[in-house]
Amino acid sequence: MDLGIAGKWALVCGASKGLGLGCATALVAEGVNVLMVARGAEALQAAASKLIATHAINTGATVQFIAKDITTEVGRAAVFAMRADFDIVVTNAGGPPAGDFRSFERDDWIKAVDANMLTPIALIKATVDGMAARGFGRIVNITSSAVKAPIDVLGLSNGARSGLTGFVAGLARSGLAAQGVTINNLLPGAFDTDRLQAIFQAAAAKTTQSVETVAATRRNAIPARRFGSPDEFGAICAFLCSQQAGYMTGQNVLADGGAYPGTF
Repeated sequence: MDLGIAGKWALVCGASKGLGLGCATALVAEGVNVLMVARGAEALQAAASKLIATHAINTGATVQFIAKDITTEVGRAAVFAMRADFDIVVTNAGGPPAGDFRSFERDDWIKAVDANMLTPIALIKATVDGMAARGFGRIVNITSSAVKAPIDVLGLSNGARSGLTGFVAGLARSGLAAQGVTINNLLPGAFDTDRLQAIFQAAAAKTTQSVETVAATRRNAIPARRFGSPDEFGAICAFLCSQQAGYMTGQNVLADGGAYPGTF
């Protein structure tokens, strides 16, 4: 299927590894020009170089990158100094630490809200009007399955990402869809990333089980009996960014191998 987005420009955050890199890879494979953003310069450059060599060379897409912290005003200013207008924005920031909520201080909550709620809102604010003026826009926020089925050790993430979810539910229905702009949230379950390993380690420390035991228990609770891959997550993201997904907005798209047991 031709997704109809070749030649568009995308901003992909947290793009040096994991789910962010999966999204950047899928978009470049569709011929989308991508500006990759992440904090780690070395990993980011390596990821961008691999994308250029494996996909951009075939699709003719441009791949740019900038090592900045997108959760800061200075970082965002540097990104938009490189390019002001984007047709696609994939928001993504590393999840806040896991742990017992009793150990979290006010600063921990502020950092979580700043990174996982206020930063995506700032990126949407900076780009959405330009998208509407051009008649096309796709915003995909990478959140978490914990928004739908909270995980006890992820209190910071549960709270901050739920705030973003509520904001998007209203904004997506404010008239932007009539101007060709959609805003959706993509909720990953257990994907094989560094973040997942950190969650397993936190759970192991809490229960005194081994990390391997915790991981096996989580895997066996997933109907698919495996963890997801960043590449298949990226493919879902690319579809949400496509011309064909123009009638989907304000949605929370859950990708978790069937782990969530509810009907709705």
